[in-house]
Amino acid sequence: MGVPLYLAASVVPDGGLFRAQRYRDVHLYGQFADAVFHGRIPYRDFFMEYPPGALAVFLPPRLFVSGGDYIDAFKILMALCGAATLVLAVVLLVRLGAPQRHIWLGAVLLALSPLALGPISLNTYDGFPALLTVAALVALAWGWDLVALGILGVAVASKVYPLVVVPVALVFVWRNRGARRAALALGAGVAAAAAVVVPFLALAPHGLGESFRAQTGRGLQLEGLGAQSLVAADHVGVYSATVVHRTRHAISYDLVGGLPDALTTLGSVLQVLAVAAVAFVYARGRADLSRLVVASTASVAGFLAFSRVLSPQYAEWLVPLVVLVYAPLVWTLLAAALVLAQTWFFHYGTLVGLSDRNWLVLTRDLLLVAVFVLLLRAAAKDEDPVPLEDELPLRAPA
Repeated sequence: MGVPLYLAASVVPDGGLFRAQRYRDVHLYGQFADAVFHGRIPYRDFFMEYPPGALAVFLPPRLFVSGGDYIDAFKILMALCGAATLVLAVVLLVRLGAPQRHIWLGAVLLALSPLALGPISLNTYDGFPALLTVAALVALAWGWDLVALGILGVAVASKVYPLVVVPVALVFVWRNRGARRAALALGAGVAAAAAVVVPFLALAPHGLGESFRAQTGRGLQLEGLGAQSLVAADHVGVYSATVVHRTRHAISYDLVGGLPDALTTLGSVLQVLAVAAVAFVYARGRADLSRLVVASTASVAGFLAFSRVLSPQYAEWLVPLVVLVYAPLVWTLLAAALVLAQTWFFHYGTLVGLSDRNWLVLTRDLLLVAVFVLLLRAAAKDEDPVPLEDELPLRAPA
């Protein structure tokens, strides 16, 4: 039932499945694919701001279609990724021994997620690393540690953010299978990432480095928590915010000035501290599978909440993980954050103009912080964080 419901929900939003509209960077993906099929090498012959692993989803649609049909084929591919993610999420919940109520609710919420994500649900490639992250957790659940870290390595080479799951995954392997197995798993992850990245590093070291610098050197993007805090200060008259449109390489609207630069650094520090805090609290308690799922979700939530760049599509990283944790309040807060993001998706110019709509963006950002705090608290508990009144808690299989 879940997959047909998901596919049906994917049709509904503007830019959804079998709908002509396209949003975000999907047209760029087609241009990159065209360039590759014409013999040009990414990073050497043309600039590509995305990591090399992203080509795994940029190229296949061009194998089957030509011209303007690329966008339709890409949406179909991303819908298949979403459907596969749903199946793996249900498999993992069953493996965890989750109550039937949790399995059904999780499947339905994930199936309906395109309605909350809106136009970006199929128009970006973020669903691909999200699929790989869930697949890695499934592999860990079956004891396939080297496979799991290998999958995470490919995910990191595709979008970088799954790197935040690696610390808790290694703690899980170390505590359950020993230090040698953890070292082997880490080696598998590094080898998998290297297999994707090193060929491009050899062919175009400068271009690949420029792509990396374009991402890591980004400023305080308008939609992030730090930027919206300054916009709120601007609204109440205690700060004067300046927005610039950056068009070189990674295109974005950023706040500029000494204070924005300081908040950019602070945000990066908070991201590191958030991921470290999750790993610390997880390592202190039982390193079982249920807590690993919660800790992985908390790590991604913390990384997302304090990111200097917080585009709506990044929520796709979190959605399939959150449904794995029975936490109705977290579900509600995340759903509210997703819906809020749609209130300015088609009115981005009003954000640039520092209108009152920015209060909605700040609310979205604060909701994501609340999601992280709740998940961190759940990860810190030594018992399984499944607050069902009359159900057995989730436990890893024997």
